[in-house]
This record gives sequence, C-alpha cells and structure tokens, in this order.
Amino acid sequence: MINLEKVSAGYLHQEVIHAVDLKFEAGEFCAILGPNGAGKSTLLKAIPGYLSRSAGEISIMHKTLEQWKRKELAKKISLIPQDFQLQFDFTVTDLVLMGRFPYTNSLQNYSHKDKSKVNEVLKLLDLYKYKNKMFSQLSGGEKQRVSIARALVQETDVILMDESFSHLDINHQIEIMNIITGINRQLGKLIILVSHNINLAAEYCDRIIFIKDGRISKDGKPLEIINKANLQEIYGMELEIAKNPVSQKPYLLYPGYEEK
Repeated sequence: MINLEKVSAGYLHQEVIHAVDLKFEAGEFCAILGPNGAGKSTLLKAIPGYLSRSAGEISIMHKTLEQWKRKELAKKISLIPQDFQLQFDFTVTDLVLMGRFPYTNSLQNYSHKDKSKVNEVLKLLDLYKYKNKMFSQLSGGEKQRVSIARALVQETDVILMDESFSHLDINHQIEIMNIITGINRQLGKLIILVSHNINLAAEYCDRIIFIKDGRISKDGKPLEIINKANLQEIYGMELEIAKNPVSQKPYLLYPGYEEK
C-alpha cells in the first residue's frame, strides 16, 4: 500500500531521517516510537509529501508520490497534526467540514452528504454540543478532538496521527483509541501513529517501529520487540517490562524516584 525506499528527508539543510526502507499494508495499525529528535514526525510528514525528500522514493497504492494530484491524494491519506494552528477562526462545524474538501465539486460546494458526515463524526467524538462554538474558545483537548474529527470525515484509506493524544485526558485517550481501532479492524484502514506513549501503543497497535537517530532501529510485533534490551538500546535507560494482566500485552513500569 505504502512503500518507502531509501528515503531521506528533513528541514532546510538538515537531514533528519536517513535511507529509510519501510512497507505498510492495508489493515495495519502501526506505531512509530523513539526518543525526542529521533525523526518520528519527520518520517510521518514525509509520507504524504508534506516534507520534501533529499533522496529515495515513496509510492502509494502503486503510484509514486509525484504521480498523485494533491486533491486525489487527500482522498487516500489524512494527517492529524500534533498541534493544530489556525490563521483565522472558524466554528467547529465549518472547520470539520473542510475535511470534505477533496469531495467537493469545482464550485467547492458542500453537499448534504458532506454535512451529514460531519454531524455523524461530531457525535461520535462527543463534539456535537460544540458544533456552533468558535474553535478559539475550545480547550486544548477539545481542539485536538476537532482535528481528529476533520481527518475522520475525509474517509481516507490511510490515517496518519502525529502525537494526537498529547492534550487529551485518559478518558478521551482511551475513547479515541477505541474508535480508531474499530475503524482499523472493521474497515481495514491503515493507521500510522507517532507517539511517546509506549504502553498505549503496545496495547492497541499490532506493529511497532522504533526509530533512533533518523534510522529504523527495530520493527515488529509489540511482544517481540518491547523488551528491556531494546529499550536500553533505544532510550539509554534500564526499564522493567511487565504484562498487562487483562490483555497480556507488554507494559512499561516506571521506576519512580530513587533517593541518591
């Protein structure tokens, strides 16, 4: 579905990811994990071409990135950014409705179907009560859910999530992850999630990719690669791993304060 061959990318004259080879298939739920500055977000943004590459090739559904028209690609891939910034203020409804832009006609008119889809997703994410509220009046967590809603109404085959839970409380983290997991399993969508939350990724994702210093370090199932040796190598810390007694998934134990 998505293929990266020897991809290098970064910002201005600074290369952040180096010669990355990765393949993603439909129906996968992948997490990209690693230390700060490892290249997680750079890798994610390079996939739809939001960052230019200095080397390598990216193909999506058997077409190179350059062969896709932007509006057609927006029907295939949506990205939920880490921090959703607006130059102008909009109501929640109008902002989420923008996610339907790839399906508009030449006059950029939104159909009844577009508006119905927006209402459906607003209800799903418990945002319907804010539909006429201005985006600037929302809390950080509410803004993040609006960003997720705008991506969901795009109805894409691929959803990219760049640390999309950083402002959400635990209740909404679990709620959103359950919704995204349901979309992944029931509709076969490819989900690629960038996160610092190893426990959340291990619990919900079926594939973990560790990145360090701009290069892929480990790639596999959570039970296979979330272990003490790998975490020591990637994060430089000796950490204990247990199993979640409910799901049997690996679970990182925080060491707590040690008096010296």
